[in-house]
Amino acid sequence: MQRRIAVIDKEKCNPIACGDFLCIRMCPLNRAGKEAIVKGPDGKAQINEDIATDACQVCVNICPFGAIHMVKLPDKLTQRPIHRFGKDSFILFNLPVPMPGKVVGILGRNGIGKSTALKILSGVLKPNLGDPEKPGDINDLIKMFKGTEMQKFLEKVKAGDIKVAYKPQAVDLIAKQAQGKVKDLLAKVDQKGKKEEIIKLLEMENILDRDVKDLSGGEMQRLAIAATYLKDANFYFFDEPASFLDITSRMKVAKLIRSLAEENNNTILVVEHDLATLDYISDELQILYGEAAVYGIVSQTKPIRRGINEYLDGFLPDDNIRFRNYKIIFNKGIEKDTKQAILFEWPELEKKFPAFHMKVNAGTIRKGDVLTITGSNGLGKTTFLKMLAGLIKPDKGILTSKVKIAYKPQDLQAESGTVKEWLDRVAKGQDSGWFKQNILEKLNLQAIINNNISMLSGGELQKVYIAITLSLKADVYAFDEPSAFIDVEDRLKIAEVIQDFMIKNETCAIVVDHDVQFLEYVGDAMLVFKGIPGKEGTVIGPLSKKDGMNEVLKMLNVTYRMDKETGRPRINKPGSQLDIEQKKTNKYYYT
Repeated sequence: MQRRIAVIDKEKCNPIACGDFLCIRMCPLNRAGKEAIVKGPDGKAQINEDIATDACQVCVNICPFGAIHMVKLPDKLTQRPIHRFGKDSFILFNLPVPMPGKVVGILGRNGIGKSTALKILSGVLKPNLGDPEKPGDINDLIKMFKGTEMQKFLEKVKAGDIKVAYKPQAVDLIAKQAQGKVKDLLAKVDQKGKKEEIIKLLEMENILDRDVKDLSGGEMQRLAIAATYLKDANFYFFDEPASFLDITSRMKVAKLIRSLAEENNNTILVVEHDLATLDYISDELQILYGEAAVYGIVSQTKPIRRGINEYLDGFLPDDNIRFRNYKIIFNKGIEKDTKQAILFEWPELEKKFPAFHMKVNAGTIRKGDVLTITGSNGLGKTTFLKMLAGLIKPDKGILTSKVKIAYKPQDLQAESGTVKEWLDRVAKGQDSGWFKQNILEKLNLQAIINNNISMLSGGELQKVYIAITLSLKADVYAFDEPSAFIDVEDRLKIAEVIQDFMIKNETCAIVVDHDVQFLEYVGDAMLVFKGIPGKEGTVIGPLSKKDGMNEVLKMLNVTYRMDKETGRPRINKPGSQLDIEQKKTNKYYYT
């Protein structure tokens, strides 16, 4: 098998902006009279792998958009390719194994083939077994997996016996594709006659008469999950179902998805970056590793706990593959001993809307600290951030105008132009060496600095927003759900970037999020929002991180333990011995 592959990311390739095919003009092999890289039929650059050598690293390095990749495949890779989109495009090796009656979790970085695998498993994409010049044929794939459970599944796909229901990652696109009220959309997709049941379970009563375009991120996510559940299918695929959902909703959705597996022996695949939710929801795990936009490899199936721990370790013993040269370690302490001076304080605040009323007690944040905020959606967390940022005026409480606050919103809108142009337009100090090394490089934004913002993925856009926010001159940095659409590695990098920035610049941050692991990693103290979603909200705190998490989990009647190998938080099974013991001692959050 070919051990080196050349890939051009066609979305990033911009021949006009680089000065008329810079790579073709500068390629050493081309200058020697060979055609290692040429203009393809699509008007983009195209690499001839048979000609290209290590000298083509010149093209990789000079491409201003990071569109060219020349990489070596793992030496121990034995699988044949499943599909390749073009002569120099992404390659997928192996497929996730669907298991009737079980929830199979899929864990891997963004852009590594999860959507491609789904399209093949659902029959939408006919695999070409790595030869883009050959018409795809599912019969070839059936022969490849002869004698396995995958063969049986693919034969059902071929016969048309597999009916797919798909919950996409980008739920914001629903508003562009579906118009009208929530109740009308649910009635339209309800093929099971369970509309009323799902509305009650996901607490959607108060949004039924709302237009789809007016929903928040969390409301849109619940609508997408409900619509997927209501379809009469036997193969359900949920792509990041936890994004924008509060901890309460994540638990309900996890139970809902597990119930689907038991219903008619359905097959369920779930992609999720919130490890605690993925751990709780899944029976088995398959890991996708490789290089984003270049190639992806699906690992063997593993028990969920062992699979997550191997992913964090970066080594897969069964596959004998080290796919990451570092381990992900959760080594943050529960408490941070700080004697820094108070940097920001807010008075008691109150805000009344026609149908919603919220109160926030006075609080403070010290220099270098990160205050995290959690609680159910609809209790006023975003409203609180907007009041601090001056976007909403409180009815009670006066906020000093001397304190400057930089605010990253929950809803991300793509700006015009490139990432660099946006940074140049609004960012202060982003040209400093420290900013480039500790923010742009750590968030891997240098690789997309010349890319058009409208072409970024959800995770890339999120990281750009975080960098833009940190580039502003402020005393307080407020982040609303910075972990949404971000994979595991980048979530911890974002946490480290925020913490390091606050300590170095003697500023402080306020972070609203729902990923327990992320909150524990990034935070020093916590505010907990309580109340009746959509009607009234009150606040407890600031509390220590341990007390804050204990308060939240007590409200949910859920207990967490620490994984002995990795230190990551894990949800206890309800009614288990550990669950009962922790509840008796009022220790819902591990110590």
